Amino acid sequence: FMVNTSPLAGREGKFVTTPKIRERLYRELRNNVSLRVEDSDSPDVFKVSGRGELQLAILIETMRREGYEFAVSRPEVLFRRDEKGALIEPIENVTVDVPQEHVGTVIESLGKRKGEMTGMSPGTDSVRCEFLVPARGLIGFRTEFLTSTRGMGIIHHTFDSYQPYKGPISGRLRGALVSMETGNSTSYALEMVQVRGTLFIEPGQPVYEGMIIGENAREDDLSVNGCRMKHLTNMRSSGSDGLLKLEAPRQMSLEQCIEFLEDDELLEVTPISVRMRKKILDTTMRQRAKKREAAAME
Repeated sequence: FMVNTSPLAGREGKFVTTPKIRERLYRELRNNVSLRVEDSDSPDVFKVSGRGELQLAILIETMRREGYEFAVSRPEVLFRRDEKGALIEPIENVTVDVPQEHVGTVIESLGKRKGEMTGMSPGTDSVRCEFLVPARGLIGFRTEFLTSTRGMGIIHHTFDSYQPYKGPISGRLRGALVSMETGNSTSYALEMVQVRGTLFIEPGQPVYEGMIIGENAREDDLSVNGCRMKHLTNMRSSGSDGLLKLEAPRQMSLEQCIEFLEDDELLEVTPISVRMRKKILDTTMRQRAKKREAAAME
């Protein structure tokens, strides 16, 4: 949890300062014993620990309804060290009931998230599968699971044990459409942007540089201009302008936004809006940081 630092900060919230957010988080500890709040090295950032995405999402939704405006990062799983100093992580026992035609897709998805299938019992219309999956592998899996099973799947998971670190897990399969301009979105610009992927916004909404306005159809992030205006000239066209055809944007709930986030992104939460953005808003600086990170990995 941190103070909102976007260009639209302070416009929609009633409580936006660090003391107000800090007081509200520590007040939550009086009633919520399973929550833990810690101060970080930065005075504007607080580390909040809870029991899963749902508990944190409930806290975020409660605070925004009370008039608070803030930003949150992607949830992280807490690791431990065993007696020998090796890194261990929490493992969840996952049980899924899915129609037979979607079993292969679910097994493949959990396999990419370092899941190990421990059992399968076929039924009349559905198949029950059991997996051992790292807790961090389940972050963002709910939306993918409902999409792949067309809403017909049922998933349940509980804590199993701590086991040795399973290795890195790849993030979401598709990148983001990131705005490279600040202003109000236009139908003319969004019609060209929607060819690249799925939109999250409608025409007329305020956007800023570094804000995520959609999901890219490919793996990489793509910088787009959603504010471009159609230039008028004194030349009469031979025919009337065609009607703009915009597809309905995907309505993202708070839980879906949290699951969509990557490590380099933030969720801007206000009483009126929920927006996703990059931590580094400037397009050029973000590209330089990405190159430095790639060079460091080599």
